[in-house]
Amino acid sequence: MLGASRDSLKAQENFKAKQGFPFDLVADTDEALCQAFDVIRLKQMYGKQVRGIERSTFLVDADGVLRCEWRGVKVAGHVAEVLEALSALGK
Repeated sequence: MLGASRDSLKAQENFKAKQGFPFDLVADTDEALCQAFDVIRLKQMYGKQVRGIERSTFLVDADGVLRCEWRGVKVAGHVAEVLEALSALGK
């Protein structure tokens, strides 16, 4: 399991420690991963249009095959959805 954002590695390390995450976070400062997964979107923030990341989850198997994707993720209930998809794959 990995988490990724455009924040710096130092910011990622601080966030991981604060949240107590047991998985690694990836600093995608050049947006290569964001572009590969097509998650950069125009958003409205304080009445201005800005480029931001659409919160998304991608389930990739050990062979590198994309098995499921969720876009525009809302936190509530999302973990259960991912765990159900993992269970359906027999993992």
